[in-house]
Amino acid sequence: MTSSPEAARPDARPVFVLEPGEPVPADLRGLVLALGNFDGVHRGHAELARVAGAMAAERGTQAAALTFEPHPRSLFRPEQPVFRLTPEPVKVELLAGLGLSPSFVVPFDRAVAGIPAEAFVDELLLGRLGAAGLVCGYDFHFGKARTGSPEMLQARAGHAGVPVAVVPPFAFRGEPVSSTLVRAALEAGDVGHAAALLGRPWFVRGEVAHGDKRGRELGYPTANMHLARDCRLRFGIYAVRMKIDGAWRDGVASFGSRPTFDDGAPRLETFVFDFSGDLYGRTVDVAFVAFLRGEAKFDTLEALIAQMDADTVSARGILAATPAFLV
Repeated sequence: MTSSPEAARPDARPVFVLEPGEPVPADLRGLVLALGNFDGVHRGHAELARVAGAMAAERGTQAAALTFEPHPRSLFRPEQPVFRLTPEPVKVELLAGLGLSPSFVVPFDRAVAGIPAEAFVDELLLGRLGAAGLVCGYDFHFGKARTGSPEMLQARAGHAGVPVAVVPPFAFRGEPVSSTLVRAALEAGDVGHAAALLGRPWFVRGEVAHGDKRGRELGYPTANMHLARDCRLRFGIYAVRMKIDGAWRDGVASFGSRPTFDDGAPRLETFVFDFSGDLYGRTVDVAFVAFLRGEAKFDTLEALIAQMDADTVSARGILAATPAFLV
């Protein structure tokens, strides 16, 4: 992974929303743009960033990302919301970590969806943004009815003298990498497989909220978080790490509906080992290291506590053997 280039441009900003008709500042024009949705910011996206960085170095400029929010599928299939791996702030942060900064965000709505592919290239990429180069994946499609393709992009931008690099399918250890496969791994609870595809453990970010304080009564005080409604992580118990004040701390977490008690709305409850601070109202990251077991209903509190004790022992053992995360 490469470092963010923001230090090289004192007036740079991590994100620039491309509102209709709003001019792009001169200092943000003439960059090499990596194009895509970038949900998850996985190893394949890192390869796009690498290619964009190399092209930018050749052309004496910086590499940036151009992405869309919300995810286009949210517009076209609202009844089937996509399981977002990285909400916009996290996506922008991860892209910057790959050397793509700023992230140009196109607010995706019906009007944008109806822009002809030719106009998207001529008026936005080459016109408003003055792209010095473009990088996309082999399956990148854009414009009205998704008629824009990598081949069309190469032809049209190339005619204007702007190079276009098309990155072929990316594989890691012989396995293709895609956001779809990451989602499938998480839905199965296979957070280890998801991490292999991502190049890092999958994590969520949220505000610690007040809960029913039941964990405290059981001897396991937890930090409670409500995840996005589209989250389809498998219900169960996980070995996790929580980022508090810039440091990752080991813990064990339950994600699910708490069948022993109320079968309520899904919630993430994290018990951080050897920690007694107040986290209410604070925004934290929780990274998933290993799946321990599925969610279960217990007939007695004694049986539940005994299982929680066993889960804690298992999580401590796994995390002790897991390399520390970089802050």
